[in-house]
Amino acid sequence: MNDNAEVVANHDEPIPVLAVSGSGGASSDGGGKRDRLKKSLPGSSLTDKLHSAGTSLSDSGHSIQDRLFAKFKWRAKRRNRILQQVIPGEGVENVEAETDPRSSRYINRPGFSLPLMTVNFRRFNARVGVVFVAQNQLLRLLTWQKASHTLSFFVIYSFACLNPYLLTILPLVGILFFLLVPAYLTRHPPPPTPIIALGDPQYSISGPPLAPARTIKPASEMSKDFFRNMRDLQNLMDDFSNVHDSMLATIAPVTNFSNEPLSSTVFLILFAIACLLFLISHLLPWRFIILISGWVAIALGHPSVQDIVFQGIYTSHIRPASASARSWLESWIESDIIMGSPPESREVEIFELQRRKGSVGVSEWESWIFSPSAWEPMAPARIAGERVNGTRFFEDVQAPNGWEWGGKKWELDLGGGEWVEERLIVGVEVEVEGERWVYDIAPEGSEREATEMAGARHGQWRRRRWVRTVRRKVTGD
Repeated sequence: MNDNAEVVANHDEPIPVLAVSGSGGASSDGGGKRDRLKKSLPGSSLTDKLHSAGTSLSDSGHSIQDRLFAKFKWRAKRRNRILQQVIPGEGVENVEAETDPRSSRYINRPGFSLPLMTVNFRRFNARVGVVFVAQNQLLRLLTWQKASHTLSFFVIYSFACLNPYLLTILPLVGILFFLLVPAYLTRHPPPPTPIIALGDPQYSISGPPLAPARTIKPASEMSKDFFRNMRDLQNLMDDFSNVHDSMLATIAPVTNFSNEPLSSTVFLILFAIACLLFLISHLLPWRFIILISGWVAIALGHPSVQDIVFQGIYTSHIRPASASARSWLESWIESDIIMGSPPESREVEIFELQRRKGSVGVSEWESWIFSPSAWEPMAPARIAGERVNGTRFFEDVQAPNGWEWGGKKWELDLGGGEWVEERLIVGVEVEVEGERWVYDIAPEGSEREATEMAGARHGQWRRRRWVRTVRRKVTGD
């Protein structure tokens, strides 16, 4: 095993302490903090398991964390069985695989499992320390904890803005000076200070390696670095949630059209800016714009600058100006943005179908159904021998989803010939006067002869068209 392996974790803050909230207060029986902590937890709590695992440590060679997670393993299996009963199985996932691109049909990934989730979290938490170290270093850099480091970054940023081709060199420089050079110095450490004082003060890089190579290892479970990573992960989740909620509270009311005049104004302004940038973006000095923006952002990280800007300039100048600009914008929106248009309205249709009673030649008809289909002789469903769809009573006809009735009652379409010609319906006879029925023409043969003998040549079905106005439903905020 390499003795020079180290764990990457954020050591700038103290080690987190397990905080447990109990119902009782602090006891004065002299039992110590451990007994008070045990009393504040339930009987099957974490401290009981830690105590039992710690007292039996001398009886076997397993570590505390192995024995602890072994005791929790059966609970994880039981919860996993419960979730398997709640979450749909593979059969249901296969049904939804056509519409869900995250399905295992397209990506070969394991399904949800509590034991696997526990293992992956432990592995992730043992290795995520490098992210928090980088985050902490970036915050120290931007908040001017060391002015020399921030000024150096200031210079590098300026060179990168003025000469963008230098961005291709930055990754290589980072690998050279932050990865390879420290690794070489670890293998070839300088001599101790007293020897340097007695001999040649210069540092020699020649000779064989004097120390093993440094490697990065995951933090062992239940170690200080493991809990440091858990603390930083907890704080990161809280920061993300706060930023997410703040962005929603700020952006959503302006962009989700809950206030339609305001969102329409934002749309018009952004559209105008996009059109303007499309025309003049090639004329703008983008290098200097990015350079000045970065300078302002870096300078605002300094505590003295923040005091001057937020306590002096913002309070005395920016806040009054923003208030006046907001009032002007609201007055302009109220006077120029008109959103009082009525809801969309359309005309819907229903066909009243009647069927001839009795045998051939009988002129009596019975009401059959109200259908959205005209059920003409050449309708595909009629040719296929299917049943006509609809409702038996006029009162059961409902408005389409998302619409409501605009007119009070249905109106008979008196222009039967128009909708017949628009749909290119053949094999029918239109009644010009009267109730405006459109009859099927009886087919050739004995039925045609019998109907002509009875004084008509109508077929088995007749229909007429009813129309009514619908409008879109308006949902209140």
